Amino acid sequence: MLRAHLLTLLAFTPIVSAAQSPLGSWPQHSKDRPKPPIVTPGRSNLPLPPPADATVLFDGSSLAQWGDANGGPAKWKIVDGAMEVVAGTGSLVTRASFGDVQLHIEWMAPNPPHGEDQDRGNSGVFFMGKYELQVLDSYGNITYADGQAGALYGQFPPLVNASRPPGEWQSYDVVFHRPHFDASGKVTAPARFTVFHNGVLVQDNMELVGPTANMRRPPYEAHADKLPLSLQDHGHPVRFRNIWVRELK
Repeated sequence: MLRAHLLTLLAFTPIVSAAQSPLGSWPQHSKDRPKPPIVTPGRSNLPLPPPADATVLFDGSSLAQWGDANGGPAKWKIVDGAMEVVAGTGSLVTRASFGDVQLHIEWMAPNPPHGEDQDRGNSGVFFMGKYELQVLDSYGNITYADGQAGALYGQFPPLVNASRPPGEWQSYDVVFHRPHFDASGKVTAPARFTVFHNGVLVQDNMELVGPTANMRRPPYEAHADKLPLSLQDHGHPVRFRNIWVRELK
């Protein structure tokens, strides 16, 4: 009788296939996953001045609003009005914390380029220190689709590859909505990203399945409503400039 009851339940239980998953059927970092089509972005209008209600996190003159992961001073250097990664010094972390934001950031991959695949102009912008928008020299550089420039790393490739050549300034314009959790710590609304790379839409209100990780996809864990932004030290002298945010009420 119990066996018959279980069979009846199974018959009417919906089965979610890999194709129905928000991540699709592709394994994380699959080299066989189709690469986004290349789109040449329009003429650059950078640097883009911040609006009047923005919080400027870097204007080219000081790293005062940034520190290291332990709360110490920022160890990157300023070169020609840009902050440059100093390999081995660790990520930079904002001294202020943020939840829902509009972010503008400009970045440049090193020129001449060095390395290939993920070992070429690699860095990342981490929202709340947990959710990464990948920075990579993806101009003529083949890597896995969910790890190229404009990817929500390890989860969603960009819609298109809108990369400029190394040595040219590029921009990300991002609308980020933080995840929400109930009193028990269960996620009730996932983190969401809309991203423009060099003025081209590459992520359209995408919902993350959890925080960013390499070679795994961990579940959400409840955290504060506001946490710092961070920029990744991946060992490459990537430069950043003109960073500002607008907090979304």
